[in-house]
Amino acid sequence: MASQCEVIIETSDPALAKQLGEQVSTEVWRIEDKYSRYTSDSLCSQINQSQGKPIAIDDETFALLNFADTCYQLSDGVFDITSGVLRKVWCFDCSDNIPTALAIAKVMENVGWHKIKYDNRQMILPINMEIDFGGIGKEYAVDRAIVLINSVTEQPVLVNLGGDLATNSSRKNGQPWQVGVEHPGFVDKKTIVVSLFKGALATSGDAKRFLEKNGQRYSHILNAKTGWPIEHAPRSMTVSAPQCIQAGILATLAQMQGENAEQFLVEQGIKHWAIR
Repeated sequence: MASQCEVIIETSDPALAKQLGEQVSTEVWRIEDKYSRYTSDSLCSQINQSQGKPIAIDDETFALLNFADTCYQLSDGVFDITSGVLRKVWCFDCSDNIPTALAIAKVMENVGWHKIKYDNRQMILPINMEIDFGGIGKEYAVDRAIVLINSVTEQPVLVNLGGDLATNSSRKNGQPWQVGVEHPGFVDKKTIVVSLFKGALATSGDAKRFLEKNGQRYSHILNAKTGWPIEHAPRSMTVSAPQCIQAGILATLAQMQGENAEQFLVEQGIKHWAIR
């Protein structure tokens, strides 16, 4: 998951702790191996290397593609899992290397979820296009881990995959888990502490991935309709929801509203914490 991950189990049973840790690790690695574009033999890589030929998919992948389609529709095309190819021109390494409009336009020729064809048996990806589950994969893995945990124990457990996290219940004393949300400014900035009784938290922001030139900051969150970063969004947006995949996409969709990010969540009654 390209980040620090942890499973926190409130129990005095070391055997249970070891069992849950191993089972969650196995499930998270399964999802990573299946859907990472960085793994050459993953299903995601097979799809991206298909050169327009049909690739067989299973029910799990079909469900994820349906969720990606829902996100695309809800965002009016701003969220698009085919936009990962924009990494060919955007490298958010905290430098001032801004790509040209011409270079962005060229890559945008290979962006567009509406060009994808799929059903519950196969997927057809046009030549030179790619998909990237990075926008939903980690959150999906958190939710899968919670489902697995609930099938084994009722003990309080918190799963944290790089800051996207969920818990199956409050702690044994009825108190919430205390979750820190790091301020993107780091130095001399206070951490927000969120009390989480049950459910999930996910954060979207540009704390570590951005570009800056002539005093203008460019977020790594790209508008898939334009190929350019979203402007005037909060530095960080944390959202609470019953499931992590819901929290993650709501945080991302909010960021895509730019200066209206908080209003977007307020109008839908979504609990959130924004840092500008």
